[in-house]
Amino acid sequence: MTQATTARRPRPAALTLTPAAEARIAALMSRAPEGTLGVKLSTPRRGCSGLAYSVDYVSEAVPFDERIETPAGPFFVDGGSILYLIGSTMDWQEDDFAAGFVFENPNAKGSCGCGESFTV
Repeated sequence: MTQATTARRPRPAALTLTPAAEARIAALMSRAPEGTLGVKLSTPRRGCSGLAYSVDYVSEAVPFDERIETPAGPFFVDGGSILYLIGSTMDWQEDDFAAGFVFENPNAKGSCGCGESFTV
């Protein structure tokens, strides 16, 4: 009796990066400190609404972090933040007065007036 093997389809990334976000990550990685492995998104508890987005350099991979391959190298999503970010899109936007990552998060139920933090 033979056991049939089924191919698993690739799991979609928890977070979608726009081309502008990927380009910004590439720019960050081009001037990253020595020993930097990639860039990581997390949602620490802070701000008026409870959670905020934080993007930082990382020098080592953590086993439970989501790893997304980009043209500039790996982008990580904190394992403890995944549930707050599933289905989100991360973009980079800049104009004459401001520049930063912008998140479209279907899990966010509200945000503070300044837009720096959110609640789920």
